[in-house]
Amino acid sequence: MTSSASPTTPAIVPGPSDSGSTPVPVTTIRARDRWAPLALGELWRYREVMYFLTWRDVKVRYKQTALGVAWAVIQPLLTMVAFSAFFGRLAGIASDGVPYPVFSFAALVPWMFFANGLRQSAESVVTNQNLVRRVYFPRLALPAAAVLAGLVDLAVAFVVLLGMMAYYGIAPTIHLIWMPALLVLALVTALGVGLWLAALNVRYRDVAYMMPFVIQLWLVATPVAYPSSLLAPEWRALYALNPMVGVIEGVRWSLLGTATAPGSMIAASTAGACVLLVGGAYYFRAMEDGFADRV
Repeated sequence: MTSSASPTTPAIVPGPSDSGSTPVPVTTIRARDRWAPLALGELWRYREVMYFLTWRDVKVRYKQTALGVAWAVIQPLLTMVAFSAFFGRLAGIASDGVPYPVFSFAALVPWMFFANGLRQSAESVVTNQNLVRRVYFPRLALPAAAVLAGLVDLAVAFVVLLGMMAYYGIAPTIHLIWMPALLVLALVTALGVGLWLAALNVRYRDVAYMMPFVIQLWLVATPVAYPSSLLAPEWRALYALNPMVGVIEGVRWSLLGTATAPGSMIAASTAGACVLLVGGAYYFRAMEDGFADRV
């Protein structure tokens, strides 16, 4: 049985007191506290492992598919068409003065990155169970690599979004400089929730069956198909405790110049994302010693 405990620390213990003795290296194994430190330095030392895990996930994602990376565009594009038909035309949902196709696609690009990263990271430990049982490395690298692999899809979809903006004659605003920070916020949110679910999925395999429902429910609770301006201003900061609210509204504001000022929403979303990430990281670390036995 392979343990997922951290590598032990060697110590030098003096030998017998006779004159010809030499110090003997001794390895001491100590039980780790349940709420162990995150040991991010160890994760950095294993950065090459995380790099190869990320690159492997990128290559495997569309292996033996006819369309390959084009799925990164097809998924949000078809969803945008459906939203435009049902919400834009039939329901007449407001789009903050922006053509509804661009309005919805600008939200779907970061949303798809978040949703795919959440699903992949939640299943990352169970999917790599053979690796977890046989080799030691920081288990945090598995969900982190699963989320980072989605950056390739995000870049491809973002290029298509810029093409749509050019078609509709919409120029990015000066607030575009905030885009990297907003995408980091989406990444932190996906990783934070993914850490919670990855640890739970090892113990309760129901999590994998629950994921489609969780993502659909989260989509409804996020202003992807509708603007947050439909909500009263005094409720928007509370609504933005859902971290993806700040991401979506921030992306629209920075790219499309929508009138809704997302400052308070981004602040609330950042706080919510940080709580999810720190809590998820500590919970994951507390549970990881039993991963090899449970997967």
